[in-house]
Amino acid sequence: MKLLHVALPLLVAACLSTTHAETVKDREGAVRSDKATMENDALWIYNDFEKGFAEAKKTGKPLLVVLRCVPCLSCMGIDAQVLQDKELKPLLEKFVCVRLINANSLDLARFQFDYDLSFSTLFFNGDGTVYGRYGSWTHQKNPQEKTTIGYRKALEAALETHKGYPANKASLAGKQGQPTLFKTPVEMPALMEKYTMDLNWNGKVVQSCVHCHQIGDSQRLYYRDKKQAIPTNLIYPMPQSETIGLTLAPDQKARIEAVAPNSIAAKAGLQAGDDIITLAGQPLLSIADFSWALHLAPEAGNVPAVVKRGSAEQTVTIALPANWRRKADISKRVGTWPMRGMATGGMVLLDLTDEERTQRQLPKNNMALYVKSVGQYGKHAAAKNAGFQKDDVILQLAGVSTRITEGELIGYLLQKHPVGEKVKATVLRGGQRVELNLPMQ
Repeated sequence: MKLLHVALPLLVAACLSTTHAETVKDREGAVRSDKATMENDALWIYNDFEKGFAEAKKTGKPLLVVLRCVPCLSCMGIDAQVLQDKELKPLLEKFVCVRLINANSLDLARFQFDYDLSFSTLFFNGDGTVYGRYGSWTHQKNPQEKTTIGYRKALEAALETHKGYPANKASLAGKQGQPTLFKTPVEMPALMEKYTMDLNWNGKVVQSCVHCHQIGDSQRLYYRDKKQAIPTNLIYPMPQSETIGLTLAPDQKARIEAVAPNSIAAKAGLQAGDDIITLAGQPLLSIADFSWALHLAPEAGNVPAVVKRGSAEQTVTIALPANWRRKADISKRVGTWPMRGMATGGMVLLDLTDEERTQRQLPKNNMALYVKSVGQYGKHAAAKNAGFQKDDVILQLAGVSTRITEGELIGYLLQKHPVGEKVKATVLRGGQRVELNLPMQ
């Protein structure tokens, strides 16, 4: 059985390490305050998804499960609006609503989403069938962003899907979770000795919480510890639409706002203003559904999409070339931080722009990765200990000298170079070239 290939990363945890994301000062207080406020709320079932499924079966309503990292400052705006917006309430009342704030006992067969987000929603039938997903990088990047227009449209689409169920069940097949090796996060080797199924409300509750990003981290570590190549869609999970050249409007289900010239999307004939109705046969409720369809897309091959252009619908074919997934921008993902420890010894790397290359008299098509920072502790100090310094420019690493992004390099190293190996590097420092060895971890 395959390990779950996801990376929602979402953080349904009660907190995030300040290394990864900015959090409130009193994380413990934030979690306990959320519990005191929500556990007796008339609309929301607090931290008990099994109770939610039971209630959905009993009432015949669809189930809505919000997963929220309470102390994380990201997505605070939309979280508050979903809980307090009087205009959303009539829609929410048509669902059985559950609020989860930790991932310890999460059923990984059901809950597969972007584990790197601090606010996400999954829509279900009471029998466990997934209707769709919602998650927003717009809100993740801006804690003050409060707009719920896109969320409202996802709610409305989920209700329409529920109305058509079970006649539409076949069309939802692609939205269901993939096979998992572990039933819950606390069964994963990296987590099983540190966490239990329940939060420690009588002690330090934050420290007892499994963060959602730890699910993705533990999946990757499972392969790394076995000295196996980490699957590509674990390194580049839930690809954003920009990976294939699309910008989708955040206030719509899946409307194209812009198409990058010469991109995969442009070659497929997609246009600004198109509404993407289905991708890979899956009806789309939101931008997160688009990413989920890409997450399951082949490493190379054709993916059909149905778009509405004007008043007419038409089918287009999106041809995904080899290695398309490696173009995903993973630099801002929480899950990339531990991968930097594994692959680059804790360095944060930036591909120099053409202008910066000209200033430094460096070729435009060769590797030129600027060392923005080097880690200071544990695995993230490996590069520093090997002699790498901030402001170095890496010109060659592990035999690669062609132009490459940090994300592409991380994927290459994790799949081609096992733990314990040392790879050779050439760096430019103050006009001088320095030869170094970088350990893989």
